[in-house]
Amino acid sequence: MSNYHVKTLEEYFQVYRKSVRNPELFWEEIAEEHFVWRKKWNNVLSYDFTKPEVKWFEGAKLNITENCIDRHLQIRGDKTAILFEPNNPDEEAEHISYKELHKRVCKFANVLKENGIKKGDRVCVYLPMIPELAISVLACARIGAVHSVVFAGFSSTALSTRINDCEAKMVITSDGSYRGAKTIDLKGIVDEALESCECIDTVLVAKRIDSEINMKEGRDKWLQPLLDKASENCDPEIMDAEDPLFILYTSGSTGSPKGMLHTTAGYMIYTAYTFKNVFNYKENDVYWCTADIGWITGHSYIVYGPLANGATTVMFEGVPSYPDFGRFWEIVEKHKVNQFYTAPTAIRSLAKEKLDFVDQYDLSSLKVLGTVGEPINEEAWHWYNDNVGNKKSPIVDTWWQTETGGMMISPMPYITPTKPTYATLPLPGVQLALMDENGEEIKGNQVDGRLCVKYPWPSMARTIWGNHQRYKDTYFSAFENKYFTGDGALRDEVGYYRITGRVDDVIIVSGHNLGTAPIEDAINEHPAVAESAIVGFPHDVKGNALYGYVILKDVGESRNHDNLRKEINQIITEHIGPIAKLNKIQFTVGLPKTRSGKIMRRILRKIAHNELDNLGDVSTLLNPEVVQSIIDNRL
Repeated sequence: MSNYHVKTLEEYFQVYRKSVRNPELFWEEIAEEHFVWRKKWNNVLSYDFTKPEVKWFEGAKLNITENCIDRHLQIRGDKTAILFEPNNPDEEAEHISYKELHKRVCKFANVLKENGIKKGDRVCVYLPMIPELAISVLACARIGAVHSVVFAGFSSTALSTRINDCEAKMVITSDGSYRGAKTIDLKGIVDEALESCECIDTVLVAKRIDSEINMKEGRDKWLQPLLDKASENCDPEIMDAEDPLFILYTSGSTGSPKGMLHTTAGYMIYTAYTFKNVFNYKENDVYWCTADIGWITGHSYIVYGPLANGATTVMFEGVPSYPDFGRFWEIVEKHKVNQFYTAPTAIRSLAKEKLDFVDQYDLSSLKVLGTVGEPINEEAWHWYNDNVGNKKSPIVDTWWQTETGGMMISPMPYITPTKPTYATLPLPGVQLALMDENGEEIKGNQVDGRLCVKYPWPSMARTIWGNHQRYKDTYFSAFENKYFTGDGALRDEVGYYRITGRVDDVIIVSGHNLGTAPIEDAINEHPAVAESAIVGFPHDVKGNALYGYVILKDVGESRNHDNLRKEINQIITEHIGPIAKLNKIQFTVGLPKTRSGKIMRRILRKIAHNELDNLGDVSTLLNPEVVQSIIDNRL
């Protein structure tokens, strides 16, 4: 039996028990068998959650790019490592082999060094989903520089706050980007951001859209001529297991971003292990995660996890709706994709369109479907299962966070029986606890509480860059000796977990704790409803009442809105009970979302509370314009 690749449900339980009984031995065996080390560790794990401090594989020496690229060269040198599918379907896809990737990463790494970047320096990457994005990230890791990728849809304000927070010395960007039928002036956004940044010495500019841009003398350099001159040999910097690998910013509840710091060895081992098991990856599979590398999903499951397993990973530059709503399925057919990993938001938006967009393509290559970013609602799960997976490709509904670095709860395909809306069982090495308001662990099944992790796992973030106290206060102060995820969860009669939403999305109405996720699920069952979000607002009698924001499938829905409100509350009454009925229902054209598809309930809550003067930076949202529309039409 292999710890590394679990093949049956019985094996999962055996491996899980071993991982809980002796976590250090469990991860040590995986580290020894499956990775390349320059020096072995002195100690597998030391930790103290009261500080909080966690160290995995102390004293070990390695370079993550040797594990992701170099060690595959002999047996997989000609295999496609990165399969780049451009925004425009008429532009040819690019197949980058492991040999070619090695050469391009080494050249890029040498360009970084020639421009003064050394081990420990921070490099901000602000690029569209083109090969240079993955290559620049790996080039930073090659020389021990710390990469901080900022999603290339963020505003200049969001970009400058992140650059200043980590005191980056360099920005890597492009002249612009394609997004569907539009082009975006990325270099202009960088120029604006850098007006308020004094730490940047160099801006490297990749050419993508061939637009006219300003190049600032002495600071800005075209990337390609530097790559052309660079040597294709670059010895990897030997890193300590706990050396920083990257900083990735996630939205803080206060509106000020948190730079989650991930380190090298534990992150590598955990992302590789979870990739292999959750996607049941086999040697010649073609794997596609539709996320952007600007998010943790892209870091862990487009770049590091797949490449550490010698996989073929697809990078898609475009959007699911261009040139039409069949684009995802056209790519699946074209590249014979075997594993497909996307967000429930994308699934819901595609499910609103005609089925012809799916049915015209051959999706028979698909073996595993996955979802990430938020819990998937039942209606979307069934649409995905029936129409994309043809009821034969298991759906892995993965729960994890930027902070966790890798997936924590997920089915394993063909092993774990799936259950719609349930993330099912913890992965090996993940020790969960449900806690009550008094800080006591809730034992047994058919219970719900606050979701915590009671033992370290290798890929956990080690701190918030430059603010360890905030890290402690946010994740380790609510429950003694436990990492608090911020989420509520329930555990059913067989021990399956379902995430019920952020705990700050639990609203106490007339003394009843109501999670928003089940109410939203019920509302979304209404045939006219596309999506919904619930928040609480102060109420004289109940303490709190419920305010619903609802998107209709047909924007020109001509039905009487008052009747629709009654029907929605009737469904809630039937599914959950009259206590969960909504006091206010506002129909809206959209909901404010992060780029990964999470609804920003903090903003909706403030609008419901009529606190309109402190909404925070909305420019980082996927759709900032929707905020004003909601404010204008609030009840």
